[in-house]
Amino acid sequence: MSKLDVLIESNRAWAESITAERPDFFETLARQQSPQYLWIGCSDSRVPSTQLVGQLPGEMFVHRNVANLVIHTDLNCLSVIQYAVDVLKVKHIIVCGHYGCGGVQAALLNQKFGLIDNWLRHIQDVMEKHNARLAAADDSERLNLLCRLNVIEQVANVSQTTIVQSAWERGQELSIHGWIYGLSDGLVRDLNVCISGASEAREVYRRAVSGV
Repeated sequence: MSKLDVLIESNRAWAESITAERPDFFETLARQQSPQYLWIGCSDSRVPSTQLVGQLPGEMFVHRNVANLVIHTDLNCLSVIQYAVDVLKVKHIIVCGHYGCGGVQAALLNQKFGLIDNWLRHIQDVMEKHNARLAAADDSERLNLLCRLNVIEQVANVSQTTIVQSAWERGQELSIHGWIYGLSDGLVRDLNVCISGASEAREVYRRAVSGV
C-alpha cells in the first residue's frame, strides 16, 4: 500500500465514523454551507484550523497562507474575505497565528529562501513598525513577541479592507479577532484584539499592541 493509499483509507474511516454518528451529515452538508466563522491562519501543517477548535466540516470557512498575512493586494485572500462576508454572512473573522512560526522567524532573522522572501517582506514591515519594542525584548522572547504583533497587524489589515468597512457601514454584524496558537501545548490564546466596528478600530489596536 502506497503512502497515498493510506491517506485514502484514512479518509474512508473518517467518513464512516461521522456517518455512524450522524447518518445524514454529508447529505445535509452537500446542500449548503452556512459557517459563522472565517479562519485566516498559517499554512503550517502543525496548525489544523478546524480540528484545533473542534469544528466539523461546514462550520468554518478557511484561508491559510504562510505566516497568516492579510495583504491588501492579495486577491486570493481578499476574495475569500469578500465571499465569507458578503455571501456566507459570517459573523466572526479569526486571524490565528502560532508560536514558532517559520515564516515569522525567517523574517526576523532575515533568512533567504527565494521567492517567499518577497512575501515575508510584509512581516519585516511589521518589525520596522515595532522596532523599539522588539529591540527591548529578550532574545528568547523576541520571536514570540513578533508572532503576536504580526497577528494584531493582520487584524488591523482585515478591518481596513473595503469589504469589512462596507459591511459595517450597512450595519452587518461582524467582529474580527486575533488569536495565537501554542504548538507546545495545543492551546489557543486570545490576544484581546476584537474589532466590531470602524469607530473602535484605532483604540482596540492601541490597547492590543501595548498589552502583548
